[in-house]
Amino acid sequence: MGACLGVCSLLSCASCLCGSAPCLLCGCCPSAKNSTVSRLLFTFFLFLGTLVSIIMIIPGVEKELHKLPGFCEGSGSVLGVQARVDCGSFLGHKAVYRMGFAMAAFFLLFAAVMVCVRSSKDPRAAVQNGFWFFKFLVLVGLTVGAFYIPDGTFTSVWFYFGAVGSFLFLLIQLILLIDFAHSWSQLWLHKAGEGSAKGWYAALCLVTFIFYASSIAAIVLLYVYYTKPEGCTEGKVLISINLILCLILSIVSILPKIQDAQPHSGLLQASIITLYTVYVTWSALANVPIQSCNPTLLVRNSTSSAMATQPLTTWWDAPSIVGLIIFILCTFFISVRSSDHPQVNKLMLTEESGAGVGGEAGATESGPHRAYDNEQDGVSYNYTFFHLCLLLASLYIMMTLTNWYRPDESLQVLSSPWAAVWVKICSSWAGLLLYLWTLVAPLVLPNRDFS
Repeated sequence: MGACLGVCSLLSCASCLCGSAPCLLCGCCPSAKNSTVSRLLFTFFLFLGTLVSIIMIIPGVEKELHKLPGFCEGSGSVLGVQARVDCGSFLGHKAVYRMGFAMAAFFLLFAAVMVCVRSSKDPRAAVQNGFWFFKFLVLVGLTVGAFYIPDGTFTSVWFYFGAVGSFLFLLIQLILLIDFAHSWSQLWLHKAGEGSAKGWYAALCLVTFIFYASSIAAIVLLYVYYTKPEGCTEGKVLISINLILCLILSIVSILPKIQDAQPHSGLLQASIITLYTVYVTWSALANVPIQSCNPTLLVRNSTSSAMATQPLTTWWDAPSIVGLIIFILCTFFISVRSSDHPQVNKLMLTEESGAGVGGEAGATESGPHRAYDNEQDGVSYNYTFFHLCLLLASLYIMMTLTNWYRPDESLQVLSSPWAAVWVKICSSWAGLLLYLWTLVAPLVLPNRDFS
């Protein structure tokens, strides 16, 4: 009897893996919207691919694999059978590029399939919200196929695809950051209006001071470590330009006309944008291909983790670690919530509050610990745009894990190109212009609703 129940339980789990999202919630999970569960699962696929990429690029992994008898070429034999696996072929920078290609192809496939899905009544919505086991198999198949791509010019060409995709994802990050800054300020000002105003205003001033102090300290460190009294002109100019732009935006954010048009605008948002701009500037300077002007520049003669002949200062620099953390937060943010601002929802093609009317009733009917369909009357997010965001995220994490270094066609030399520097700097300028537009838009277009 117990064996029969065990078999039934396994069959139930298998049907859930091949079915829709409602089956995938465990008993300890609260009820959730079908759209949210699906986005989280797709994001889990992205994080899983990111984890595999991190393992592939960690120094010493190939050395450890060679210790396993019969696993890699030259690692001995097991029962007289010699291994024929070249471990160097699926490790290092080129392996991360192939993993990034597989994830990008996976999300591009679903972006194309889900074009113009309007509600869960569309048969393609069942593919979006179910069949997770088969989706995993598709991702595995694309990953295996990516490693059969000939070396040649693939990595050199794919670098530029990654740079363009990363630029676009940085813009998405900036949109989310600006939205987060405005929401944070509005929330605390609203709390201050309800009661204990002095406490909330004090907290607002303290956080703003911390952000500005951190930005000033970081700018000083950038001047100290990434510039020299003679030379390093590019670094001096880039740091100074972004410093001046951040100062201008901080002043604009507290102008009387701006305050009249947007009472919730203030220095908190400006301090967050300033700190992020300083980070992007730091990340850009970390790619300056001049050793005397870039103490964090990595020198490497090979893309394989076991073949590097020159010592590395680090296998992964600090800006990349910060970039990974921001990537995780932004991707998770995209997956679990929509914005409090209608304009941002329109820009990001999400309308969580307007979709799925009657969803709470669906939750009651489905019972506890189930994902309920909240998209019968209309999707709560644009499926295609969501997959394109994850596609850009996969390209961004590919570039981040490889420090934006470009391998040559022989896969023996890694270099930090000026293109990486300008992509990051231009993204910071675009973000500052976007934030400036959120400040002056109500004045430029007074007849339009920016609430």
